[in-house]
Amino acid sequence: MNTVATYWQRLTTALSGTVAESVALFTVRLALAGIFWRSYGTKVVEGTLLTIDPTQYFIFENEFTGLPIPADLAVPMTVYAEFAFPILLFAGLASRLSAAALAVMALVIQFFVFPTWAHFFGWDLTVLALAAIIISRGPGAIALDKVIALAFGNKAGEA
Repeated sequence: MNTVATYWQRLTTALSGTVAESVALFTVRLALAGIFWRSYGTKVVEGTLLTIDPTQYFIFENEFTGLPIPADLAVPMTVYAEFAFPILLFAGLASRLSAAALAVMALVIQFFVFPTWAHFFGWDLTVLALAAIIISRGPGAIALDKVIALAFGNKAGEA
Protein backbone atom coordinates (compact mmCIF):
# COMPACT_ATOMS: atom_id res chain seq x y z
CA MET A 1 0.00 0.00 0.00
CA ASN A 2 2.91 2.33 0.74
CA THR A 3 4.17 1.88 -2.83
CA VAL A 4 0.81 2.92 -4.28
CA ALA A 5 0.75 6.01 -2.05
CA THR A 6 4.30 6.89 -3.09
CA TYR A 7 3.48 6.61 -6.79
CA TRP A 8 0.29 8.61 -6.28
CA GLN A 9 2.25 11.35 -4.50
CA ARG A 10 4.81 11.48 -7.34
CA LEU A 11 2.06 11.66 -9.96
CA THR A 12 0.14 14.44 -8.22
CA THR A 13 3.35 16.38 -7.63
CA ALA A 14 4.26 16.14 -11.32
CA LEU A 15 0.75 17.10 -12.45
CA SER A 16 0.61 20.11 -10.15
CA GLY A 17 3.74 21.66 -11.62
CA THR A 18 3.97 24.70 -13.83
CA VAL A 19 4.28 22.77 -17.10
CA ALA A 20 1.25 20.55 -16.50
CA GLU A 21 -0.82 23.50 -15.27
CA SER A 22 0.15 25.58 -18.31
CA VAL A 23 -0.83 22.78 -20.67
CA ALA A 24 -4.14 22.39 -18.82
CA LEU A 25 -4.82 26.14 -18.93
CA PHE A 26 -3.98 26.24 -22.64
CA THR A 27 -6.47 23.41 -23.16
CA VAL A 28 -9.12 25.29 -21.18
CA ARG A 29 -8.49 28.40 -23.30
CA LEU A 30 -8.83 26.33 -26.48
CA ALA A 31 -12.04 24.71 -25.27
CA LEU A 32 -13.67 28.05 -24.44
CA ALA A 33 -12.43 29.67 -27.63
CA GLY A 34 -13.62 26.71 -29.71
CA ILE A 35 -17.19 26.97 -28.43
CA PHE A 36 -17.52 30.58 -29.57
CA TRP A 37 -15.41 30.19 -32.72
CA ARG A 38 -17.77 27.49 -34.00
CA SER A 39 -20.71 29.75 -33.23
CA TYR A 40 -19.01 32.63 -35.08
CA GLY A 41 -18.58 30.38 -38.12
CA THR A 42 -22.33 29.90 -38.39
CA LYS A 43 -22.94 33.65 -38.50
CA VAL A 44 -20.70 34.73 -41.38
CA VAL A 45 -20.85 34.09 -45.11
CA GLU A 46 -18.78 31.04 -45.96
CA GLY A 47 -15.29 31.94 -47.14
CA THR A 48 -15.29 35.39 -45.52
CA LEU A 49 -14.00 36.63 -42.20
CA LEU A 50 -16.51 39.25 -41.15
CA THR A 51 -19.27 39.36 -43.77
CA ILE A 52 -22.36 38.71 -41.69
CA ASP A 53 -24.86 36.26 -43.13
CA PRO A 54 -28.08 38.28 -43.65
CA THR A 55 -30.17 35.44 -42.20
CA GLN A 56 -28.65 36.22 -38.79
CA TYR A 57 -30.66 39.43 -38.62
CA PHE A 58 -33.83 37.45 -39.28
CA ILE A 59 -32.94 34.86 -36.62
CA PHE A 60 -32.11 37.50 -34.02
CA GLU A 61 -35.30 39.45 -34.76
CA ASN A 62 -37.67 36.48 -34.84
CA GLU A 63 -36.19 33.75 -32.63
CA PHE A 64 -34.13 35.66 -30.06
CA THR A 65 -36.94 38.03 -29.19
CA GLY A 66 -35.93 38.40 -25.54
CA LEU A 67 -32.74 40.34 -26.25
CA PRO A 68 -32.75 43.79 -24.65
CA ILE A 69 -31.07 45.43 -27.67
CA PRO A 70 -32.21 45.56 -31.31
CA ALA A 71 -31.02 42.89 -33.75
CA ASP A 72 -29.24 45.54 -35.86
CA LEU A 73 -26.90 46.08 -32.92
CA ALA A 74 -26.89 42.58 -31.41
CA VAL A 75 -25.84 40.72 -34.56
CA PRO A 76 -22.62 42.64 -35.32
CA MET A 77 -21.70 42.77 -31.63
CA THR A 78 -22.11 39.01 -31.39
CA VAL A 79 -20.19 38.26 -34.59
CA TYR A 80 -17.28 40.54 -33.74
CA ALA A 81 -17.08 39.24 -30.16
CA GLU A 82 -17.21 35.62 -31.31
CA PHE A 83 -14.44 36.43 -33.78
CA ALA A 84 -12.07 38.48 -31.62
CA PHE A 85 -12.24 36.90 -28.16
CA PRO A 86 -11.50 33.32 -29.28
CA ILE A 87 -8.45 34.57 -31.20
CA LEU A 88 -7.25 36.46 -28.13
CA LEU A 89 -7.81 33.37 -25.96
CA PHE A 90 -5.91 31.13 -28.37
CA ALA A 91 -2.98 33.55 -28.35
CA GLY A 92 -3.21 34.03 -24.60
CA LEU A 93 -3.54 37.79 -25.00
CA ALA A 94 -5.91 39.67 -22.68
CA SER A 95 -7.02 36.22 -21.59
CA ARG A 96 -8.85 37.19 -18.43
CA LEU A 97 -10.70 40.00 -20.20
CA SER A 98 -11.61 37.72 -23.10
CA ALA A 99 -12.84 34.97 -20.78
CA ALA A 100 -14.91 37.51 -18.82
CA ALA A 101 -16.44 38.89 -22.02
CA LEU A 102 -17.41 35.41 -23.19
CA ALA A 103 -18.86 34.64 -19.75
CA VAL A 104 -21.01 37.76 -20.03
CA MET A 105 -22.13 36.61 -23.49
CA ALA A 106 -23.06 33.23 -22.03
CA LEU A 107 -25.09 34.91 -19.31
CA VAL A 108 -26.88 37.12 -21.83
CA ILE A 109 -27.70 34.03 -23.88
CA GLN A 110 -28.88 32.23 -20.75
CA PHE A 111 -31.12 35.00 -19.46
CA PHE A 112 -32.46 36.48 -22.69
CA VAL A 113 -32.24 33.84 -25.42
CA PHE A 114 -32.61 30.38 -23.83
CA PRO A 115 -33.81 30.93 -20.24
CA THR A 116 -34.21 27.26 -19.31
CA TRP A 117 -32.48 25.12 -16.70
CA ALA A 118 -31.69 22.51 -19.33
CA HIS A 119 -29.70 25.06 -21.31
CA PHE A 120 -27.97 26.32 -18.17
CA PHE A 121 -26.81 22.88 -17.06
CA GLY A 122 -25.88 21.86 -20.58
CA TRP A 123 -24.02 24.58 -22.38
CA ASP A 124 -23.97 27.65 -20.17
CA LEU A 125 -22.50 26.14 -17.03
CA THR A 126 -19.66 24.64 -19.09
CA VAL A 127 -18.83 28.03 -20.60
CA LEU A 128 -18.98 29.74 -17.21
CA ALA A 129 -16.76 27.10 -15.61
CA LEU A 130 -14.13 27.37 -18.36
CA ALA A 131 -14.19 31.16 -18.14
CA ALA A 132 -13.93 31.06 -14.34
CA ILE A 133 -10.80 28.91 -14.54
CA ILE A 134 -9.10 31.36 -16.91
CA ILE A 135 -10.21 34.41 -14.93
CA SER A 136 -9.04 32.95 -11.62
CA ARG A 137 -5.84 31.18 -12.70
CA GLY A 138 -4.76 33.29 -15.67
CA PRO A 139 -3.69 31.97 -19.06
CA GLY A 140 -0.69 29.91 -17.91
CA ALA A 141 2.85 30.03 -19.24
CA ILE A 142 1.86 29.20 -22.84
CA ALA A 143 0.48 32.67 -23.48
CA LEU A 144 1.43 36.07 -24.84
CA ASP A 145 0.14 37.56 -21.57
CA LYS A 146 2.97 35.75 -19.77
CA VAL A 147 5.58 36.89 -22.30
CA ILE A 148 4.44 40.51 -22.06
CA ALA A 149 4.33 40.42 -18.26
CA LEU A 150 7.87 39.05 -18.12
CA ALA A 151 9.10 41.57 -20.71
CA PHE A 152 7.80 44.45 -18.62
CA GLY A 153 9.52 43.23 -15.48
CA ASN A 154 6.70 41.45 -13.72
CA LYS A 155 8.71 38.55 -12.32
CA ALA A 156 5.66 36.49 -11.43
CA GLY A 157 4.30 36.87 -14.93
CA GLU A 158 0.87 37.84 -13.66
CA ALA A 159 -1.16 39.24 -16.49
